[in-house]
Amino acid sequence: MERSIGRIFNKLQMKNILITGGAGFIGSHLIKRFVKNYPNYNIYNVDSLTYAGNLNNLKEIENKKNYNFFKIDINNHDEIIKLFKSKKISNVIHLAAESHVDKSIESSYEFAKTNVLGTLSLLEACRKTWTEPYQNNIFYHISTDEVYGSLGLNGSFNEDSKYDPNSPYSASKASSDHFVRAYHKTHNLPILISNCSNNYGPSQHKEKLIPNILNSLIKGEKIPIYGNGKNIRDWLFVDDHCDAIELIFEKGLMGETYNIGGGYEISNIELAKLIIKIFDEKNLNPVGFSEKHIHFVDDRAGHDFRYAIDNSKINKELGWRPKTNFNDGINETINWYLKKL
Repeated sequence: MERSIGRIFNKLQMKNILITGGAGFIGSHLIKRFVKNYPNYNIYNVDSLTYAGNLNNLKEIENKKNYNFFKIDINNHDEIIKLFKSKKISNVIHLAAESHVDKSIESSYEFAKTNVLGTLSLLEACRKTWTEPYQNNIFYHISTDEVYGSLGLNGSFNEDSKYDPNSPYSASKASSDHFVRAYHKTHNLPILISNCSNNYGPSQHKEKLIPNILNSLIKGEKIPIYGNGKNIRDWLFVDDHCDAIELIFEKGLMGETYNIGGGYEISNIELAKLIIKIFDEKNLNPVGFSEKHIHFVDDRAGHDFRYAIDNSKINKELGWRPKTNFNDGINETINWYLKKL
């Protein structure tokens, strides 16, 4: 497969990069990396600052010359078009999304609006403002392994796995993936897609599993665990994910999809007990002292049993593999929440 012209970016060459959802968990980590690593790129952060967005995550770079923030809803197409034209946006890394599965069950329309129509708004802005042959443009869409559905005890998802979403959240992300590919096929828009496993790390919103466990422990409250707690997830440290995103952005082949997994599988109950063990050690509690807080609740509707990612493609083609040992990553994460929560 031939590499698309202009896909290996020169760090000295000017780029005007729009990163959506940049005040969120993954987005803020990625923006800090790009602002520091690419001083000759202009980095534009667009975020509507819903409950999960936090500009405090970006304090360390908020005054950098190559960084600007715009509070815009990606569904406000007129404002998005205006931004594309005024800032001459050349590249998009699209992370903005509603992502909490529980909320998607109760507010499915909001997930479709943001994840599907919001993605369409951005694709249309690219189509209307970029011109072929697109030598210096790319629309990079960040997605999830949940679009593939659920696994049994064996096997893993690869880039050829069929789409089989089971929640409104994963259905909305699957739909947005399809629209991105459709714009590539129909309009020749230069696109990249990556589907990642569960992320963790410092500054993640407390609605997610790991910070939820820690928040409950710190407050001495019950830790809700769905069903029997045996559902299995593949955990990816956020800095490793950002490594992969940067590599795909610089060297990925136009039109391709790359799966990104952490390579560390653990059940929800085992994860909770591991976090409790580390938490108790750090707080000089007896071993297992805080396990009394575990509280099993009715299982979530459509709860996928297991996710696992096959990293073969990104490893073979781009040389990426996760660097962070889970024990190191979870300790760094716990230390951050003990200081912040």
